[in-house]
Amino acid sequence: MAQARKIAFYIVVIFVLYTIITSPARAADLVQIGFEGISDAAKGVGDFMTELVN
Repeated sequence: MAQARKIAFYIVVIFVLYTIITSPARAADLVQIGFEGISDAAKGVGDFMTELVN
């Protein structure tokens, strides 16, 4: 099981590097989308906690 996990990790790393090298603009767009999603989720949690306190 550990061997399969290690192989899967290396495949993901190689794919990410390949994507960044072949299309840096697209990779930057994907990172921006990811950070926007995290930001929206954090804002939602903050709004929820604010409503709990009120």
